[in-house]
Amino acid sequence: MDRHSFMLRNYSEQQLRKKKEGILLKARAEVGINDNGTSGYVVKNGANKDKVLAHKSTKSTNNW
Repeated sequence: MDRHSFMLRNYSEQQLRKKKEGILLKARAEVGINDNGTSGYVVKNGANKDKVLAHKSTKSTNNW
């Protein structure tokens, strides 16, 4: 096998892999963080449905 056919085949495989990774990246579902005013992720299915995970809250320093 000569050098050019190896390089062309290698380049072709890299481009195909890059194209497939791009398709997979676009097909991912976006996670709904900060939906409906929460500062965490709301579980949509399963036993913990409608439970907020990793809810960040801060205590008020305005205690008059």
